[in-house]
Amino acid sequence: MSGAMGAINATVPPAAPSGPDARRLVDVVLRARELGIVAALAALVIVTTALEPRFLDSQNIEFILSNTTIFAFLAVGEAMVVISRNVDLSVGSVLGLSAYLSSNLFTQVHGIPVPLVFLVGLAIGLVCGVLNGAVVAIGRVPSLVVTLASLYIIRGVDVWVVGGGQVVANNLPSSFLSIGTSSIGPVPVMALGVGAVVAVASYYMKKFRSGRELYAIGSNPDAAVLAGLRTGRRVFVAFAVSGAIAGLAGVLWAADYGTIDSTAGTNYELQVVAAVVVGGVAIFGGSGTIAGAALGALLLESINTALYVLGVSPFWDSAIAGFLLIVAIALDKGISTRLTGALRKRNLQYGT
Repeated sequence: MSGAMGAINATVPPAAPSGPDARRLVDVVLRARELGIVAALAALVIVTTALEPRFLDSQNIEFILSNTTIFAFLAVGEAMVVISRNVDLSVGSVLGLSAYLSSNLFTQVHGIPVPLVFLVGLAIGLVCGVLNGAVVAIGRVPSLVVTLASLYIIRGVDVWVVGGGQVVANNLPSSFLSIGTSSIGPVPVMALGVGAVVAVASYYMKKFRSGRELYAIGSNPDAAVLAGLRTGRRVFVAFAVSGAIAGLAGVLWAADYGTIDSTAGTNYELQVVAAVVVGGVAIFGGSGTIAGAALGALLLESINTALYVLGVSPFWDSAIAGFLLIVAIALDKGISTRLTGALRKRNLQYGT
């Protein structure tokens, strides 16, 4: 075939860009989005610090990173689901249920090892994620409907189990609570751990076939099926991972806050989805990165803290998050349209 191509007259245009060329163009766009988030974060820090210098105090930095940790962790699983053109609205409820049931083991089972408590939290989240994934992938029910229903079901179970009770810090071992309070300088140990998870997940999504297939499914589910991809299995696994991460996040939440009741994780799903989309993961699926989703969580938490430091009412937090969500979705749509047009124009230029 290469010999035949070499025999073609030199006046004929070169071959059209291959699949890797198109992917490189998409990668450039994604990196630009991430750099835009970093630039917005830098501008926020500069302006807020100029107005209120204590914004960059080591204690305040530790506060921002600590509050970002849980949302960034949840964003890892949520991003995988959204990239596959789905959404998981149950993560906040799963976190709340896991936080109470796992931490309550310290009061029920004397001397239970901390790693075992993490395994229990992981199992609770995994069960919830598997149920969500089975209904979406096997039952072919839209994920928005499934996870909205499970949001209320799991929260109802949480309220029923907890009742009017709560787990307080006095009932938790110091070795467990130290997970949420330990830090290296102004950087919490939990933040370092979640940063490592983000790095591993980013590598997986970029280098492993199963991770890349999530992008293919999100870009065009019908084409993915025709290409022979096991779309149901991949979507199922994405929901299972999201649930497992939410379960682990519940244990981390308990270690960080110490007092757990039936309100733990309430409305977290909205903050997580906003972080993922603001971080550059297209709500329409098929593009975005795990690192960008984590940066989105950091940006939103930095905005919330900046408003607090500047004395602005916290009621603006949700309004700003919603506004950024709309802007991010509109931007994604615009980028998608322009990128599609650019690729089509390039293909026409090369005669395909």
